[in-house]
Amino acid sequence: MSTKITVRIPLELKKRMEKFPNVNWGDVVRKAIEEKLRELEIREAVEVMDEIASKARPGRPLAEVVREFRDRRR
Repeated sequence: MSTKITVRIPLELKKRMEKFPNVNWGDVVRKAIEEKLRELEIREAVEVMDEIASKARPGRPLAEVVREFRDRRR
């Protein structure tokens, strides 16, 4: 299923597009929107991962935490 959106562009841009009638401009716009969405979704995921990682960081050096864990196993 799909939906229709309207995009306003400057008249000069439309005139330039008309020089290339063989280009499917709808596909060009769709691909540009998909690419931008991927970029935004990746950025959002990185922010969430950074937030999770900042909460998971120990208050002391990791090597010290690992050493303590290993010593407890003995």
